[in-house]
Amino acid sequence: QLQASGGGLVQAGGSLRLSCTASGRTGSSTTKAWFRQGPGKEREFVAALFRSGGSTYYADSVKGRFTISRDNAKNTIFLQMNSLTPEDTAVYYCAASERAILSTIRSQNAYHSWGQGTLVTVSS
Repeated sequence: QLQASGGGLVQAGGSLRLSCTASGRTGSSTTKAWFRQGPGKEREFVAALFRSGGSTYYADSVKGRFTISRDNAKNTIFLQMNSLTPEDTAVYYCAASERAILSTIRSQNAYHSWGQGTLVTVSS
């Protein structure tokens, strides 16, 4: 199971760091990612860490502002979000996949395990 935390209310231009901890052991083939769903919008890909190699992938809308990272000892991934704008307001979900490949890493259908979501609200 995945447990996401760290959401909250922040002013535009501010920063937040989200965390997602897996309760069970995850293997070296596990890809972990963040998705988000804004008000009235479809869920969309934000960032991913591909398997144990640690290659990172980002949506164009967050590239240069968000950073995904992990602490293997704590079985936790993070999403550092800087220069936040009201357009970043959303529920953020972490996800894990044993079968994601590079061509599917941005597709929510590739992920079989999801956290409960944490709300990020950015005020203008």
